Amino acid sequence: MATWEEKKHLITRNLQEVLGDEKLTEILKQRDLKIYWGTATTGRPHVAYFVPMSKIADFLKAGCEVTILFADLHAYLDNMKAPWELLKLRTQYYEAAIKAMLTSIDVPLEKLKFVRGTEYQLNKEYTLDVYRMTSVITEHDAKKAGAEVVKQVDHPLLSGLLYPGLQALDEEYLKVDAQFGGVDQRKIFTMSEKYLPQLGYAKRIHLMNPMVPGLTGGKMSASEEDSKIDLLDNPSNVKK
Repeated sequence: MATWEEKKHLITRNLQEVLGDEKLTEILKQRDLKIYWGTATTGRPHVAYFVPMSKIADFLKAGCEVTILFADLHAYLDNMKAPWELLKLRTQYYEAAIKAMLTSIDVPLEKLKFVRGTEYQLNKEYTLDVYRMTSVITEHDAKKAGAEVVKQVDHPLLSGLLYPGLQALDEEYLKVDAQFGGVDQRKIFTMSEKYLPQLGYAKRIHLMNPMVPGLTGGKMSASEEDSKIDLLDNPSNVKK
């Protein structure tokens, strides 16, 4: 049986940053951590996804209860990167690809919970909380939070400003202690820490892994064809 120190080491190794370290220790001394990782189903998963996958393996080894969220509604809100009909199919592809990636590195799938955003994000309570969130969050904070995640354009749509608030609410509705994501999510995480307590909800722990650089500078991105090595790329494409 692993000690809480061993579990903490597994949970935090190779991360770039942890927000809420004391709270993490506090929870681990009492019980196992509940954690979620969300992925917006915008493009096609690429090789950089193996970085979060290997961390999910660590979380499971540490006895964590892990939820993987396929954020289909978020994908729609992110500058309309995909129409609804396509999103449904894309979400199915994401699920198949991510399960295959996890299986390829020996992560037991039966220990994971898979959820789609639209399964709960359209219910009455969540929707009311979205409105409550819009009544406390400023436009400046919403814009700043999404700066590295939501596609930036000269005349942004309102949907992109809603995105960070929804991601904060997911922590409450998925009933987790912590959210895991890339360091590009940092501004959303700090926004969540600021605003969830204003709605009467607990501040969550945030675990961030480093970003894999893209082929064109910046991060590797599923929605930018030239920045990534796709899981389905043939050998000549990879070589190129």
